[in-house]
Amino acid sequence: MALPLLQYKPTTQNHRVRSFGVADLDDETPYIYRIEDANSPAEIQDLIWAAYRQVFSEHEILKANRQVQLESQLKNRAISVRDFIRGLAKSERFYQMVVAVNNNYRLVDICLKRFLGRSSYNKDEQIAWSIKIGTLGFHGFVDALLDSEEYTDNFGDYTVPYQRKRMEGRPFNLVTPRYGEDFRETAGTVTTDWRFALEQFYSRKYEQRQLREGDPRKYRDMAAAIAPKQNYAQGVSAYNIDYMKMVPVRNASGSKR
Repeated sequence: MALPLLQYKPTTQNHRVRSFGVADLDDETPYIYRIEDANSPAEIQDLIWAAYRQVFSEHEILKANRQVQLESQLKNRAISVRDFIRGLAKSERFYQMVVAVNNNYRLVDICLKRFLGRSSYNKDEQIAWSIKIGTLGFHGFVDALLDSEEYTDNFGDYTVPYQRKRMEGRPFNLVTPRYGEDFRETAGTVTTDWRFALEQFYSRKYEQRQLREGDPRKYRDMAAAIAPKQNYAQGVSAYNIDYMKMVPVRNASGSKR
């Protein structure tokens, strides 16, 4: 028996209102792709490209991400746009690029942005959907999102999901990084490994603590901070030295001049 979705509510009232108006259309207003508006092969291809951009968060369709069979079925009207989005979400490429490299909380936030067109309300919503992932698996989580009342009311069967709510910042489907900090840490792509940095810090601190009072090594950091810059002798070639000028010359009285 599947566990019901935990109850959660938006943190602020801003989550309840639409972020894009119809009257004040501008460059940031999302373009809505509907399959019933596509009357030519070129328009169908534009719709497919918009779906890839929304799901995979890429500016161009990568050949490795394409699902040719799903594209053919959509072009022949054998499946709906919702089923096409479902197929992209359950593809092996999406699993490798998004699911496998993120924890469940961040995965929930990414999927809400790409499939429901909004970010997660708060941590409570992330926890609620994370339980769905734990009990139903990722494919069951995708089905729960795409079959939800929110998805049906906003996109239905024939509209490509788009960003519905944005209170600040640029479109998130173009700027969201693919890998979270936890994945970068385990993959070794983090510049500073704080485990070794802290070990060196505490070992240095322990070493200084063991030194006797008055030991100059206790003050080497302070001395290095206030030490003046050293003046290095300028390199002069022996050919440029006039040795005759350096030899003292005596006058008739015997005094040097």
